[in-house]
Amino acid sequence: MRRAVVLFTCDLRVRDNPVLAAAGEERDQLVPAFVLDDRLLAGSCGAPNRVAFLRDCLRDLDASLRARGAGLVVRRGDPVEEALALAHRFDAQAIYTSADTTPYARERNARLARACREERVELVALGTSAALAPGAVLPTGGGGHYRVFTPYWRAWRSQALGAAAPTPRRIAAPPGLPPMRLPALPAAERACGELQKGGESAARERLTRFFAAGLADYEERHDELAREGTSRLSAHLHFGCLSARAVLERSDGRAGSEPFARQLCWRDFHRQVLADRPDLPRTDYRPRGRTWRHDKEALEAWREGRTGIPIVDAGMRQLAREGWMHNRARLIVASLLTKTLAIDWRDGAAHFAALLCDADVADNVGNWQWVAGTGNDTRPNRVLNPLRQARRFDPDGEYVRRHLPELAAIAGPAVHEPWRLPSGERRQLGYPAPIVDPEGFRRG
Repeated sequence: MRRAVVLFTCDLRVRDNPVLAAAGEERDQLVPAFVLDDRLLAGSCGAPNRVAFLRDCLRDLDASLRARGAGLVVRRGDPVEEALALAHRFDAQAIYTSADTTPYARERNARLARACREERVELVALGTSAALAPGAVLPTGGGGHYRVFTPYWRAWRSQALGAAAPTPRRIAAPPGLPPMRLPALPAAERACGELQKGGESAARERLTRFFAAGLADYEERHDELAREGTSRLSAHLHFGCLSARAVLERSDGRAGSEPFARQLCWRDFHRQVLADRPDLPRTDYRPRGRTWRHDKEALEAWREGRTGIPIVDAGMRQLAREGWMHNRARLIVASLLTKTLAIDWRDGAAHFAALLCDADVADNVGNWQWVAGTGNDTRPNRVLNPLRQARRFDPDGEYVRRHLPELAAIAGPAVHEPWRLPSGERRQLGYPAPIVDPEGFRRG
């Protein structure tokens, strides 16, 4: 009997999953498994939103697998040790898993490969997280990776998508496969109250709604802060509840598909940079000789959404409440931290990693370095003026009032400049004075 362990990692879905499809075609019986990695969980104690989202994903994946004949086995510990233990227990001759570009995933798979060779277990690792693998779009000439997005986008868009991996109708499991038992995850109990639901089923529902109501005017409306103009698929893509390839395929040819595809391309762009520069989470991609300020009070005010700049504070409060932040707001708050306050981008990236459900390593550090001027931006000195951004993307102040209840009584665009109110009214608001001189923004 040809058996295999299917070790899920960043591919928590049954549809368009190359790993699951290949194992189903090549083996008679499968042991679907996920290992709650103790090393990652230790770091995730400060990231309860991702742990809670992951818990949803695992429950949904188990239900989808059970509907096809084999549920999900969940273990906690070291993924290499646990995967091999399952292979020995069920007499599996192979382990199928996904390949990823993060330094941690590459190290884990390298250890798994060595262990499999020692134990004479076949290892099959297939890419699942990117629309196109990091090596699928290569620069002409010097080799390495693309350093600028626009040439990469042109090359990426010219590539043909591969065929979708078939979804298995039935999955045969060996006798004695235990039901999923999800161990207690205390961090998940500290998740924010408005977290979106995780899992392939929720992801597919959100994708359908977005294509029906948001894709057609995506280019014109996705930067509007008060409107649901974005897909909110980032966390689902991060955990692999949806295949980026399938999302791109389904959107292709629809109105609005081109600007949406461009956003998907950024994910692959950052992955190919990280694949070539694994030091990216710690090191400036393009050192600019910046001198960062160490201002604990300013950093804490920024984290808490108490900078006194409403458009910035609204974004930070949304992050704290939802485990997600509108992309335009991410740019605004990151620019204030790194360009206006001159605080190290690593501090901002760490805070985002602690709260965001979609805190993908490549995207998180790639975007932070882009804003800070140390990354792939061709205009490293650009500064986003928060007042100008507020007037353009939240003209009536609806986004600010939604997330800053202490300013809810201020009508219209005046909510963006509460410091201009009479002193008596300002004191009654209970809202802090700006930690930087806002008149500089008015002149900018």
